Amino acid sequence: MTTEESSVELELKLTLPDSLVREAKSRGLLTPQGLEALLREEVQRRRITQLFEAAEQCAGLPPLTEAEVEAEIQAARAEKRASLASRR
Repeated sequence: MTTEESSVELELKLTLPDSLVREAKSRGLLTPQGLEALLREEVQRRRITQLFEAAEQCAGLPPLTEAEVEAEIQAARAEKRASLASRR
């Protein structure tokens, strides 16, 4: 099942070195499709970087006790119930 994503039209003005423009054009990167692919790849790369940074931060934390894990689960469930109730 695929969902159609809405689009936003942007107009950009860039000042780039001539040599970079020539090479980017020759590789098809200065097309709407090429720029979209570049942006999607960079967004994904940054997500992964953030994930690894968060994992490194968590690695330095002591593990949660069973009671702490249960408290987190209960808090998440309560938050979800409150969110659902507020939609009614």
